[in-house]
Amino acid sequence: MEFGAEDKAALQRILRWRRDVRHFRDAPVPEPLLEELRAAMELSPSVGNARPWRVIRVESPDLRAAIRADFLRCNAQAATRYQGRQRQAYDALKLAGLDRAPVWLAVFTEIDPSEGHGLGRATMPQTLRQSTAIAIHALWLAARVRNLGLGMVSILDPARIGPLLAVPESWEFSALLCLGWPEFTDDTPLLHRTGWQENTAPGWQRR
Repeated sequence: MEFGAEDKAALQRILRWRRDVRHFRDAPVPEPLLEELRAAMELSPSVGNARPWRVIRVESPDLRAAIRADFLRCNAQAATRYQGRQRQAYDALKLAGLDRAPVWLAVFTEIDPSEGHGLGRATMPQTLRQSTAIAIHALWLAARVRNLGLGMVSILDPARIGPLLAVPESWEFSALLCLGWPEFTDDTPLLHRTGWQENTAPGWQRR
């Protein structure tokens, strides 16, 4: 399979227009569309073909309320790291789409999967977590090309989320993803628009 200029341009647009979405409409996402996203995520590569990502759709109102409470607690704690104008800027940021996103996905990494038989991770076990991160990015792009928004909520206590969702001890919390139809299309990423942090370009070094 070879790709042409149109494919290259399409992928570049998808990468450029990926956003960490915080503002959602509460319209439901059709089940067939969610199945497409699940299938797209399954196309992701993984170390030793271990497929370590585990995904839970969080639908229970009680569980959602508990996760939201944990976010508020963690966010209040994180805010104490900042002072003055930076604290004001932090407080003004909308850091989660938990209020309206119709779909919540809790993503975990199985840290000792039987799949793959340990191939490729004996000296670098972190490749399991990296595999999950790649799968999340694939899901993100697949959602974006379907005009869906996805946002990652990272201001949570991993030690609380696993027990809350009653997952096996070998599942390590990776991310909570909010998924749904974006309230608006933003031509500028949130952290750029608010002046919090522009993109930097580390570049590729040579040795």
